[in-house]
Parts: sequence; structure tokens; C-alpha cells
Amino acid sequence: MNTKLFESDTRADWCPGCGDFGALSAVKNALASLDIEPHNVVISSGIGCSSNFPGYIRTYGHHGLHGRPLPVAVGSKMANPNLTVLAVAGDGDEYGIGFNHVVHTARRNHDVKLLVLNNEIYGLTTGQLSPTSTYGQRTKTTPYGSSIYPLNPLSTLLGIGATFVARGFSGKVKELSEIIQAAIKHRGFALVDILSPCVTWHDIYDQVRSKMYTLESVGHDSSDLHAALDRSKETDRIPLGIFYQNEDNPSFDELLRKGVGKQYPVDGIRHMTAEEQKVALSIFS
Repeated sequence: MNTKLFESDTRADWCPGCGDFGALSAVKNALASLDIEPHNVVISSGIGCSSNFPGYIRTYGHHGLHGRPLPVAVGSKMANPNLTVLAVAGDGDEYGIGFNHVVHTARRNHDVKLLVLNNEIYGLTTGQLSPTSTYGQRTKTTPYGSSIYPLNPLSTLLGIGATFVARGFSGKVKELSEIIQAAIKHRGFALVDILSPCVTWHDIYDQVRSKMYTLESVGHDSSDLHAALDRSKETDRIPLGIFYQNEDNPSFDELLRKGVGKQYPVDGIRHMTAEEQKVALSIFS
């Protein structure tokens, strides 16, 4: 499929050199490579530079509240399980105010894919400390350097039972596209942490390039949780690739189809009774 099918009429207005351009190209390439039609894709976002993402790609999209892309993504997938549902957000958005949703979406293994464009800074609000800002990092809110250590989203998600955890780099579009394709094909929740440098407030391109290596190059076993945890905690080097993937755990909607817990019409609102539709629609009205 041609990636031009995903071209939006709206031109991306990120700063020249922003890593988000590479991430956008990787997503378009991944969807086209998997032959997923634009009308079968929903992209939900929150607030921030990266959260303008749905406007720059021709799919269904939702640009919502700060830290809240996942509730909309989960609802979209539950309403129509045939959709490919992505949530796209920045590190301030999803590792800060929205991290509660990340943890529980991963724990329940909802079949949605979270792409976090991680630049270790609040970019849209012009350079404040974010949850992934490094120790000693100078920002507008830490002019003398940050005195706290950054959140490690990969080890945190691995610790609470996420079934797919990966990291990519926006400067390697082909490799990032392959990671996103694997995430989309995964049965259940997937986190792809994308290092996406902010050239205006925190340009870490040279740092990332000098420290990164691929997990594939060292023969990493993505089915080994303990090895994934060890790799996720590396600080001297930056591993890229799929840290962990577990295809044995059923997704949330698969559990419901099997009748685990309360019975629920998970095939979408179109398959609900008239009374069930009335209740479901009242929630969103």
C-alpha cells in the first residue's frame, strides 16, 4: 500500500529537525506496510507538540485532554474491535499526568498501542522539567539542574505486566517502522517509547546516536522478562528494539469473549441490544 494514502491536507508545523517528523513517517510506513486502510485506523492523542499527530495523518483521530488519550483509545477499541487503535503522546503527557491510565491499560492488556514521543522535556510549554528529564538537566523549572532521577517507563511497565515493551529512535525511521509494525500485530497492549529529540529545548541527537545499540545485535531474547528488565535499566548505553513480548497472555477483549468476569457485548455497540445501546450512548452524551 502507498504511504500517500495517509497524507493529510494539514502540513505538520513542528520545528525544523524535530524528531516527531521521523515518528510520523514511521507510523505511515508501518500502516501502509501492513495494508491497513486509513478508515480502519483511529489515533487518539492528548496535549503537546506530539499530540498534534492526528491532524497530520489521514486516519480517524481524536485530539483530547492532557494525559487522556488512552481512555478514548480503549473505548474506541471496545466499541469496534476490528479497528487498529493507536494512542500518541509525549513524555509529559503520558509519563506525567496520564501515567495512571498507562499502568492500568497495560495491566488489563487492552489491545491498543501507545506510542510515546519522548524528548525528555515539556516542549510545547517551552522547556520545563518532564518525568523523563535526566538528573542534573537544566530546564526552565530547574535552572541549576534537576535534583531528581527520571522515571524509567520501560522497567515500570515490565514490572506491572505489560506484554509488549519496545524503544525506537525517530532518527532511524525504517527500524522504528518495523518496531511499530510488530506492536500493531501484537495481541494486546504495546508500549513503544520513541526517543524523539526536541531541537529547540533539549537537543540530544548526538547523545542518543553515540550511546544507542540494537538489542538484536547482542542476541537479546525478547521472551525473557528478566533479561528485558536488565536491559531496560541500562544508563551508559541506550538499547533500541523490542525488550519484551509475551503472546501467551490473552488481551482484555479476548478474556471477555471467553466469559471471564461480567458478560459484556465486546463486539461493539452495533451488536448490543437496543437497551444496551441506550446505556452505552448515555455515557458519552
